[in-house]
Amino acid sequence: MANIIDGKAISAQIKEEARLEAVELAKKNITPCLAVVLVGDDPASQVYVRNKKKACELCGIRSLSYELGADTSEAELLELIDRLNADKECNGILVQLPLPKHIDENKVLLRILPEKDVDGFHPYNVGLLSIGKAELKACTPAGCIELIKRSGVDITGKSCVVVGRSNIVGKPVGMLLLAENGTVTTCHSRTKNIAEVCRNADILIAAVGRPKFITEDMVKEGAVVIDVGINRGAYNKLTGDVDFENVSKKASYITPVPGGVGPMTIAMLMKNCITACKAQNNIK
Repeated sequence: MANIIDGKAISAQIKEEARLEAVELAKKNITPCLAVVLVGDDPASQVYVRNKKKACELCGIRSLSYELGADTSEAELLELIDRLNADKECNGILVQLPLPKHIDENKVLLRILPEKDVDGFHPYNVGLLSIGKAELKACTPAGCIELIKRSGVDITGKSCVVVGRSNIVGKPVGMLLLAENGTVTTCHSRTKNIAEVCRNADILIAAVGRPKFITEDMVKEGAVVIDVGINRGAYNKLTGDVDFENVSKKASYITPVPGGVGPMTIAMLMKNCITACKAQNNIK
């Protein structure tokens, strides 16, 4: 039976590390500051934003909240981002996705200064990630790496398979695994013999958005399995991309859903905010 990787406990460690860094910054009269912008009234987004505010409070990070109506124009949103870019006290800007359909997400994400891009989505930061130089790394992929490393698993030399090639998780987590000296294969909807490829994985990361897509027969005995999927099934129950009940019988380590990767995203956001604040104040 697999060891269950406790994302809540590991995220709490990371948030405590961020809080201690914020304490040190406070001694220099510096308060890290994160601006969170929500457009519209998507219920899931509202929950995420509330959780981010709570995490900021816990970590000693000042939180600026902008909750805009669904009819906010693209020009108005871009104007707000320009103001936050110019605000020297604001270290990080996060625009909660998804945005209303009349607003171009790419245009909005490009408008955020790379040094304030705490989501790690700006092409400049993605480019740095691809050459192993990124300081602000996409939060969910970076969280996956922390879960693996803090469980005592050495990625070096391991066969790593990522199922999914999204810009948000699949691609960046592959680059982060490469940076940790893993040998990486990315699978997607056009991959042939996907089960066979997955069976070769020492570390398997599922980020495909399909409930219980990874079954027991696709997993090598003793593999480390990280489940990024969040799917809502019957009675609104959360289900991952991995058939947890059966795969956990073969894996050596596995993340549950919920309580695995999910809590890590906000923890890594807090870490990115501290990193951005230090960089903007020339603190190593």
